[in-house]
Amino acid sequence: MESKRMPTTITLKNVPDDLHHRLKEAAASHRRSINNEAIVCLETVLFANQPTAEERLQRIQKLRRELGDQRFRAEDIDTFKREGRP
Repeated sequence: MESKRMPTTITLKNVPDDLHHRLKEAAASHRRSINNEAIVCLETVLFANQPTAEERLQRIQKLRRELGDQRFRAEDIDTFKREGRP
């Protein structure tokens, strides 16, 4: 059985007046409620740099082509991880 996710409610406290005013103006210009405008703003910022699955796959394929037949030993991989290499 698949469970449905219910939307979560959050409350923002201490919103500066100028920020509230700008959000209200943006909502009006986009014909949205303040709540929906806030959600769109959050999505825009939080999901802006997330690559799509297709973009990730293309990057993986490019890296594989660049590596060719090169193989790494398990010890090398562990060293790379410790050094913080991708």
